Amino acid sequence: MSMLEHIQQKLSSSLPLEHIEVINESHLHNTPPGSESHFKAVLVSSEFSQKLPVKRHQMVYCLLTEEMQNSIHALALHTYTPEEWASRQQQAPATPDCLGGSKH
Repeated sequence: MSMLEHIQQKLSSSLPLEHIEVINESHLHNTPPGSESHFKAVLVSSEFSQKLPVKRHQMVYCLLTEEMQNSIHALALHTYTPEEWASRQQQAPATPDCLGGSKH
């Protein structure tokens, strides 16, 4: 199972998600071909209601503690309630260009 599939499965089985999108963005960074170290996750859940974004992110980081310590170098989180997601027309922000490593 790929790291992307592992993340999707772990989050889906741990949170009641109305929408999940996990994208491997490693190719946008200074990584070897086939890397699975940089991810973007778009998560929509009623569990995020009444929680500030930092608390939402802490929930996700807690679920992925082992992966963050061992495999994932970067994880961009976009966490929304169903109402927030609808008001955004079901769109998460685009990922900015990488300026790290040897790319700048």
